[in-house]
Amino acid sequence: MEIFAQVRAKMPAKLVLIGDGPDRGAAEYLVRKKKLQKDVHFLGKQDQVYRLLSEADLFLLPSQLESFGLAALEAMACEVPVIATNVGGVPEVIEHNLDGYLVEPGDVAAAAKHAIELLARSDRGRAMGELARSNAKKKFCANDVIPSYERYYQRVLSETRAASA
Repeated sequence: MEIFAQVRAKMPAKLVLIGDGPDRGAAEYLVRKKKLQKDVHFLGKQDQVYRLLSEADLFLLPSQLESFGLAALEAMACEVPVIATNVGGVPEVIEHNLDGYLVEPGDVAAAAKHAIELLARSDRGRAMGELARSNAKKKFCANDVIPSYERYYQRVLSETRAASA
């Protein structure tokens, strides 16, 4: 919530929170405490998240822990630039300053700075979002990745057969 509060202090913005979890109550409390109720919307669990993501200007993923970054990848697939913490597998998904931004956990100022930049320069956000989708497809689309793995396994099998002959 701190990131959004800093963004909101500099420019008009809306924050849409999708999903439910154990931190929702604390987030709602912070929204009331910072008097951001008219600018923060809690949507709860949603079935077709991609429809909401495609309307976003940016996606924030300020996790302290993150195994892979699937939520970031989903946003990127919808051409939405991501600002995420540099934890877990997230750096495998996002290339800093190319298709999104990585910040250190707890670095609210850096995340807010990047968010303000993207919101103030819609051309930068669009370009970054387009590259994000392209990179996500290249790195993670099953139609592209599976044939690459199959070729790799075929090569390893061929080399193993040749070495044992």
